[in-house]
Amino acid sequence: MLNTFMVYVENKPGVLTRVASLFRRRAFNIDSLTVGRTEKPDVSRMTITVDADFDQARRIEANLYKLVNVLLVENITNQPGIIRDLAMIRVAATHEDRSHVMELANVFRGRVVDVAPESLTIEITGAEDKIDGLLELLRPYGVLEMVRTGIVAMRRGSKSSDAAGTTENTMKGAANDDVSYSV
Repeated sequence: MLNTFMVYVENKPGVLTRVASLFRRRAFNIDSLTVGRTEKPDVSRMTITVDADFDQARRIEANLYKLVNVLLVENITNQPGIIRDLAMIRVAATHEDRSHVMELANVFRGRVVDVAPESLTIEITGAEDKIDGLLELLRPYGVLEMVRTGIVAMRRGSKSSDAAGTTENTMKGAANDDVSYSV
């Protein structure tokens, strides 16, 4: 089963390497990894998807918490969420095929972001299966190049009070290195 983890980490050099190494040491293949800054400049957020059963997912979460720079880990696999992926697909498009390719892009709510004499580049955002669907329909025209960002995810609605409090308190502690907390 594909599990989606939101991992809040200190925005410091080497954190990504430590997280990726944890998965390597435990012999888990990361299906998707997206990292970016959050609303707090000293905190980054990783969205990681990995194929794991329930027990393996719990072990992954526990092991992530053992890493020094990890502030908060949430497995949002079974929670209502908004999950998106971004892809740019360069498709061979002769003058005759161009309108068909553009129509397909429109049906999937993609948009053409570059036009060249023999190709079109389409940008599409959505769920993975939406992107996969467009990709399959474009293959007969000739997919020249494709790049995907990986999954980004958020829970629907407002944050639950315990997650917001934990994140806020942990992040406050991360910002103030003079404070010591014992657990």
